Amino acid sequence: MARILYGVHGTQHGHAIRALILARHLAGLGHEFLFVSSEEGAGLLSREFRVERFENPGTRYKNQRLDTPATLMLAARTLARRGSELARLKKLIEDFKPDAAISDYEYFVPIAARRAGIPCLSIDHQHVISCCDHDLPLTLLPGYCGIRTSIRFLFSACTDYLAISFFKPPVKAGAHARVAPAILRQSVLDRTPTEGSHILVYQSCGICDAFAPYLRTMDREFRVYGYKMDKVDGNLTFRNYSEEGFLDDLASAAYVLCGGSHNLMSEALFYGKPVLSFPVAGAFEQQLNALYLERLGYGRAADMAHLSPSLLPDFERDLPAMRGRIATGDFCGNDAVFALVEAFLRDGALPGRS
Repeated sequence: MARILYGVHGTQHGHAIRALILARHLAGLGHEFLFVSSEEGAGLLSREFRVERFENPGTRYKNQRLDTPATLMLAARTLARRGSELARLKKLIEDFKPDAAISDYEYFVPIAARRAGIPCLSIDHQHVISCCDHDLPLTLLPGYCGIRTSIRFLFSACTDYLAISFFKPPVKAGAHARVAPAILRQSVLDRTPTEGSHILVYQSCGICDAFAPYLRTMDREFRVYGYKMDKVDGNLTFRNYSEEGFLDDLASAAYVLCGGSHNLMSEALFYGKPVLSFPVAGAFEQQLNALYLERLGYGRAADMAHLSPSLLPDFERDLPAMRGRIATGDFCGNDAVFALVEAFLRDGALPGRS
């Protein structure tokens, strides 16, 4: 069995949740793990596995927009510690003696693994941006160039790349990459979706002040997550996050209003729910997710700065067609991803990569 060094991006919960799903499966096969992470990710992973904390470049948000100064400051602080942190990680590698490494958008582990001659597999959603070809509108090209440069500079020292994505653009020629559907939590898989009348609302990166008043004008029941409170206000039921309650509301919703999170979109689509996405301004990954959501006919992209009275009625008129298109998709990649990772651990490379 293999010893695996696993680096996980620490901001938000999506990266750590994906890593936990994979690590639980592999640990059940006898593999051993040492995690490297930070912030929320480290807290979540440390409940089940050994974790060493290393700060990581990450994205910061403020007022429903990308907070560029804070994001750049975090990256600068991390890079300033690069030498000492890589030396610390080198010592951990010497002590742990990993056979392979995995990185979910983590900065230090791929670099240290390459220096130690250890094969390293990237498993995340972000590399669908840099490892695949995209037909983009002109308005998104500046953001695309910026994030692609950032990914290549900070997060592209792995030997192989497995991009997790509900959309499947063509892999670039010569890339050591594959694309697979999302890895879903067992708690998601355990629920049978139903079609209720309520609408689930979730925004993890901040909600504009006009959004709740806008929802109050609609003759619909909204179950709202992201305001960090439990309160009923007319047709709005605000709920603090709990996994069980949230997934119950998601599985039984009529449809979903959310930001541009790939994890939530994938879970909603797995349950057959159309999605109206409000990607954060300046966050290219979220804008790309929303773009493909609309192109594939699974939902629509919207702008929280332009909440027109016709937005939801127009969206609801297309619900039957969207549900029909979603029903033809494949939104659970657990078995495929497990098999690919096990092959990587055995052979030191992904099978059939481009």
